[in-house]
Amino acid sequence: MSNEKNPKYDLEKRTADFGEKIIKFAKKIPFNPITSRLIPQLVGAGTSIGANYSEADDAESKQDFRHKIGICKKESRETKHFLRMIVVAVPELKEEARLLWQEAKELNLIFNAI
Repeated sequence: MSNEKNPKYDLEKRTADFGEKIIKFAKKIPFNPITSRLIPQLVGAGTSIGANYSEADDAESKQDFRHKIGICKKESRETKHFLRMIVVAVPELKEEARLLWQEAKELNLIFNAI
């Protein structure tokens, strides 16, 4: 019996799990004049990866699919950027942000390969 999983399901779950981790991380960020701008940007980018992947999965054409995957690539890059900015604003969150940054990087590489 094979333990192989459906790659479509895995990536859908992986992007959803990532969005959930971003939300939980964002709740730990202290709210101040600097982070008040960064938090919504991070949450928006980090959670939209999964939403756009789901839309790509239901694309109406190859062109629509490529467009949605392109958005996933952009949002994963943007997530990395805002994680970096959060670390500058809140250095004590560096280690957790690093793990999320790594996952965003891996997702970006996956979307680049699709």
